[in-house]
Amino acid sequence: MLDMFFRGLFDTALTDTIAPTDFLLCIGVSLALGLLLCGMTVWRSQFSRSLIITLAILPAIVCVVILMVNGNVGTGVAVAGAFNLVRFRSAPGSAREIGALFVAMGTGLITGMGYLGYGALFTFILGAAMMLYNAVHLRLGADAPTERTLHITIPEDLDYAGVFDPVLTQYTRRHSLTQVKTTNMGSLFKLTYDVTLKDPSQEKHFIDQLRLRNGNLEITLGHQDSVSATL
Repeated sequence: MLDMFFRGLFDTALTDTIAPTDFLLCIGVSLALGLLLCGMTVWRSQFSRSLIITLAILPAIVCVVILMVNGNVGTGVAVAGAFNLVRFRSAPGSAREIGALFVAMGTGLITGMGYLGYGALFTFILGAAMMLYNAVHLRLGADAPTERTLHITIPEDLDYAGVFDPVLTQYTRRHSLTQVKTTNMGSLFKLTYDVTLKDPSQEKHFIDQLRLRNGNLEITLGHQDSVSATL
């Protein structure tokens, strides 16, 4: 019985024709596994709505592509190139988002080859692993909501090197200057920092101290997940 579950639908098929029932079965299982994988991936995590929808339907998309390739090596290489082009034309995402997309593509690849049982097993194993890692990160505080992206606007005549370091050292565990750019026809500079706050309840005091040093110009402090590009 177990061998029947993990046997591929196309293991004994010698023709290039795919039965409509097998086609619908593969797509249906791919959609179900994509929905399951989506739920397991976003458990105790924050993802954009567009990425959640993509994770749910990506296994079915890859499954259909593999079904249509149907053993043609040349077509498979062309499809792989097309996937790469789509990836490079999309907005950059975090390593965790890219990993989730690869898992979804792997699920679709397995189901597209007809191994529905292995596809389900792969989804359960990788989904459980991601849930475990998310739980461990939350327990250890690695994913705690203290990471922020800080934008500070300063006048062009202010030497920003080290001027904010005393405040950043006092209110953050870690800080790094990631970007400097000019704005307002070059009359202003905008500094971007990645910071980890010591105490999120001290955000207002933190911003007030920064305002004393940047001439009360614009300051933005936001979650890194919300200011980063989403897929």
